[in-house]
Order: sequence, then C-alpha cells, then structure tokens
Amino acid sequence: MSRDASRSLYDRALSVLPGGVNSSVRAAPQPYPTFVERGEGGHVVDADGNRYVDWVNGLGPLLLGHDTPEPIEAAVQSHAAEGPMYGMPSEIEVEHAEFVCRHVPSVEMIRFVNSGTEATVSACRLARAVTGRDKIVVMQGGYHGAQESTLVEGDADHPRPSSPGIPASFSKHTLPVPFNDEAAAHEIFEAHGDDIAAVLVEPIQANMGIVAPEDGYHETLRDLTDDHGALLIFDEVITGFRVGGLRCAQGEFGIDPDITTFGKIIGGGFPVGAIGGKTEYIEEFTPSGEVFQAGTFSGHPVTMAAGLETLRFCAEEDVYDHVDDLGRQLRAGLAEIVADQAPGYTVVGRDSMFKLVFTRAETPPQSDPCEAGCRQDPACDRYGDCPTEGTDVTGAETDRYARLFRPGLLEEGVLVSQNQFESNFVSYGHTEEDVERTLEAYKRAL
Repeated sequence: MSRDASRSLYDRALSVLPGGVNSSVRAAPQPYPTFVERGEGGHVVDADGNRYVDWVNGLGPLLLGHDTPEPIEAAVQSHAAEGPMYGMPSEIEVEHAEFVCRHVPSVEMIRFVNSGTEATVSACRLARAVTGRDKIVVMQGGYHGAQESTLVEGDADHPRPSSPGIPASFSKHTLPVPFNDEAAAHEIFEAHGDDIAAVLVEPIQANMGIVAPEDGYHETLRDLTDDHGALLIFDEVITGFRVGGLRCAQGEFGIDPDITTFGKIIGGGFPVGAIGGKTEYIEEFTPSGEVFQAGTFSGHPVTMAAGLETLRFCAEEDVYDHVDDLGRQLRAGLAEIVADQAPGYTVVGRDSMFKLVFTRAETPPQSDPCEAGCRQDPACDRYGDCPTEGTDVTGAETDRYARLFRPGLLEEGVLVSQNQFESNFVSYGHTEEDVERTLEAYKRAL
C-alpha cells in the first residue's frame, strides 16, 4: 500500500501547522497521519487513493456516515444558498431547539454554541453563577474540551493544570475524583459540599477507552448534588444522540441532570455545541439573565439545518437499530477473538461505540455478562481487572497499539481511532460486510 501522498502532505504541513495538524490527536498515528481526500458511506479514501473502512467517523459526529441522505443535503444546500449567515435569529434554530427539547428528557431550554468545548465552558460559568459557588467536581481521566476549568490533573487535594498556560490558581477550583468511586464522591462532598457548584461528568467516559458507569454510580451523583445544592452536569458531547437514541445516555440510564452539554451529532457534521437543561438555569444566560454568553456563529443556519435533518432522519428511519446492531456484532466478535488471541485485553463500548483496550489483565477473558462490551458487572470473570476509570487505560499497552496494531490495521484497509484512548464509532453507512472485514483484520493485526 503506497502512502507517499500522505507522507508528502505531512511534510508540507509541518512547515505551516504546529505539529502538522489543527487538532493534536490527529498527529498521534505512527509514523504520520493519513490525509483523507473524500468519504464514501462507511469508508474514506486517502490522498493516495487507498480505501479504508472508517471507524473514526470524524471522532463521532457522523452518525449517518459520509454519504449525506437527500433530505439533509437538500436542507444544507438550501440554507447555504440563501446566505451563509446573518448575525440575527432564523426559524431553523427555533425548530432545532424544539426538536431537542421534545426528545431529551431533561432539556426544557437550550442555547446553541459552536463546539463542545464552548458548551462546557459556558455550563461551568452558568453553574457557578446560579449557585454562587466556585468549585467544579470532575472525573479523573475525563475530558470536557480544551478549557481552563477541566484541563486539570491530580486529585482533589493536589489539583494542578494539565497544560502549560493555565494559572495554578485556576485549578484550585477544580476537584478531580475517580470515576465509579462512590466513596470518593461522598468524601468530596463531605469536605467541600458548601463550595461545590457542580459535578461535571460524562455518562460514559468516552475519551479514555470507553468506561461504563457501575450500577448506582450516577444515582449517587444525582443524590449528592441534590442534597448539597449543587448542579449535575452531564457532558453528552459524545454520547448525545448516539447512546440511548434520541433520549441520549441520560434517558438510557434514567438520570435527570440539571444541565447537559452537547456537540458532534446535533450539528450533522458541522461545527456545533449546545447547553441544554432546566428553564430555571438556562434562562440565566443573557439576555434573559445576567450570565454572559454570546457567539457570532452560534445557531448558524447551515449547521442547524444539518443537525435538525439528521435527527429527523434518525427518528424516521432505522438508524439506531442498524448502528447499535453492528456495534453489538463488532464487540461480540472482538470478545471471541481476544479470548483466543489476547485474553488479557478488554472489549468496551455500548450501542454504536466500540474499542479494544490493550489491558494487562491476568484474569480470565470477559464472560457472558460483558460479552458485548464491558459493563462493570461483578458477575463477569474480568470484573476487577477491567478499566473502572479513564486513567486505568494509561496502564494499557498504549505503545503497542500505536506502533504495531493500528499500522497493521491500516495495511488491512481498516481505519480505527488515532490512539488507545479515543472511541471508534459505527455509522449508518457501515454494513455487515464491513464488520466481517474488520474482525478478520483484527485477527491478523493481533
């Protein structure tokens, strides 16, 4: 397989883009990234003309794959033809807001922004304003965008910025705790309950290997925030409209958060973010309230049209049945493969998300309760050695994934996420043939 064009483009990019990319994760593949020329269904074609089964799917936004169904394409073209944007309200953003509020249980009102990062920045500001408190509880190993309040590592006693350029004084207001640790959650509220504005949590940790919540964990967070007058913020930038269908992950888990952040799928492949939640909180944003929030491109008509028509298409077609079924087939097939070839590894994921984590477990392979992806089920033979929080994945064989496994899959014509941590995503454009080809590729690459 020739990749000379990608290599040449990367060489050029290194002279004009920091690290040769516009988002750091894209530089992770060894020895250089694949430059994509176009997408077709569940596939991409690179600059050299090589065709791959694409499980990256834009890192999550492309629930429908690379082929835009006619209603969505028509809506995008129509709104683009009527003028790129206005800096004034338009009907399409109202229609999109109405759709989201109608389908997501906790969302009574919504503010559209331009990225998941912008959404979580605004959600933290809002929580601090309505509670009059400063501290935000986050999960170790979680990711909530490139923002000062959450680029924090360490623990609650010794939080510190995880990137240069963030004043240490900022991190003192962030309290990192282990995901899935109910005792730690109780302890942080016992120590800081009167100062905590919100708990910010992904329903499923999806940027660090896909870690499922243990039964009762989110209920514990809901009870603690209620008891101490703090807000529960669900970061559904990845899981929103992917896990749990149109109800999102909060509907799947039966949790009623105060605020939810969105991104990815609600933009139909265009830049987007949103903050949704209870009216009493969302109305605190300016101009109805006093919490400043604004953006030139917020509610962009082309993005709103793409997002709304994507969700309508999902509501009217068998999108979730299709992608979730393929996800189950992939995870079950991977569980069989690793039981035979790499029994220490762990298959994770839910609905249309999947990943093989190169764990170093010495216990038996996953058994029936988790055969279609780790569920943190005590009845599973692997329970206790599977990742219970995102930081556990850092102990996996990350170099083997990056330097041997992923390049091996690439040679097989299968494109998976750029590193050991990011999720892989199934799209409506994928087929059972793609699943079978991928499983055969995993057998050879392992």
